[in-house]
Amino acid sequence: MQAAIKKWSALVVLAAIALAGYLAWNALDHDPKAPDVNFALLDGKTITSQDLRGKVVLVNFWATSCTTCVGEMPRMVKTFDRFAPKGFELVAVSMSYDRPDYVKTFATSGPLGALPFPVAMDTSGNIAKSFGDVRLTPTSFLIDKSGNIVKQYVGPPNFNELHTLISQLLAKQA
Repeated sequence: MQAAIKKWSALVVLAAIALAGYLAWNALDHDPKAPDVNFALLDGKTITSQDLRGKVVLVNFWATSCTTCVGEMPRMVKTFDRFAPKGFELVAVSMSYDRPDYVKTFATSGPLGALPFPVAMDTSGNIAKSFGDVRLTPTSFLIDKSGNIVKQYVGPPNFNELHTLISQLLAKQA
C-alpha cells in the first residue's frame, strides 16, 4: 500500500511539473511581433514598421546622455555599414527625455560625423512604450524580415554574436 501511495505521489508531482512547464512554455511568446510604430526621423520623414518588412532591422534605443550608448555607436555604424548592402536596417531611437538639439547635433555632426542610418526622435515616449516600456539605454531589438523580435539586448550587444545572428537572419527567406 505504501509503495502505491509513493508511486501515485511521484506521478502527481511529475504531472504537475509537466503541466507547469507546458504552461510556462506557452506563456512565452516565441518570436513576438514587433509593434507597429511610426518613426519620426530628424529629417522630417517618417518610417513605419511596415516600411521595414522584408529587412532585418535593429531598433536601438539610446540617449546622448548615456555614455554606454555613445560608446557603442561606432560599432553600430560599422555593423550598419557591413550589413546594409545585404538588406539590414538600423533605426536609432532617441529617448523622450533627450534634448532634440543634442540628438540632432550628435547625429549630424557629432564625433562620428553624420550617422549613416535613420535617427528617430521619440518625443512622446510612445515608441519606447510600444517596445515594452523601454527605460534603460541602450536597449536594442533585433527584428527578422517578417517583423518578429528575435533578440533583445539590454546594454551593449555582444557584437560578434549580433553579427552572426544578423547573417543568419539575412540568409533566411521572409
